[in-house]
Amino acid sequence: MFKEDTHHQTALLLDLNTSDYMEVFQLQKDIFALRKQSLVPDIVIMLEHRPCFTIGRSGSRDHLLVDNQVLRQHKITVHDTSRGGDITYHGPGQLVCYPIMSLEGEQRDLHAYARKMEEVMIRTLGAFDIKAGRKQQFPGVWVGDRKIGAMGIAVRNWVTMHGISLNVCPDMEHFSYIIPCGIASYGVTSMSEVIGEPIQVDIVRKEMRKQFSAVFDMPLLPTTLKNIIKEEEYAKA
Repeated sequence: MFKEDTHHQTALLLDLNTSDYMEVFQLQKDIFALRKQSLVPDIVIMLEHRPCFTIGRSGSRDHLLVDNQVLRQHKITVHDTSRGGDITYHGPGQLVCYPIMSLEGEQRDLHAYARKMEEVMIRTLGAFDIKAGRKQQFPGVWVGDRKIGAMGIAVRNWVTMHGISLNVCPDMEHFSYIIPCGIASYGVTSMSEVIGEPIQVDIVRKEMRKQFSAVFDMPLLPTTLKNIIKEEEYAKA
């Protein structure tokens, strides 16, 4: 049975395969509702999405540059979502991390939380000898003037949703169908482009798990959806 621990020393890690965006969005909302009631512990979801464009609360469909025919041809779906930010792309070859965490005590600092999420990507990239950093006024992580990691977070009642996406080896052509994050003056890149050779997402996923634990001082314990449901049932018992 789960008991609330204000120190949040550990979190559950839910590793998923390539998944439909709306299915995972609903999963996030379900886990968020449970976390808000302290029925489950902090949970970090890592996955890749099937090709899609998502539009955040401050986004505009004017930043989608192709018509429905092109979207159908490339099997790309479009979704409005509750995260912050503008339009972005998700697809195979891009590693996504969605923490659903309760921010307590000194952790109740949205800017500090956002910087930590960026730091996870910066350290992950550094492990592959890619020097990345922040760009003033623009969220996310950059290699020079090219964005390699995007961030769009939502926090309600001090519980987080959504998160970060790191371009490992996605189809970069799909980024040309939008103005990524509404920023027309800068480009995007991927780890494979920077390194100059293919890189496997699973290797980066393993490194991101390690860096997330280090940045948040929070070990990640692997779990399954079935176990999360059990956590809820035990908590209600």
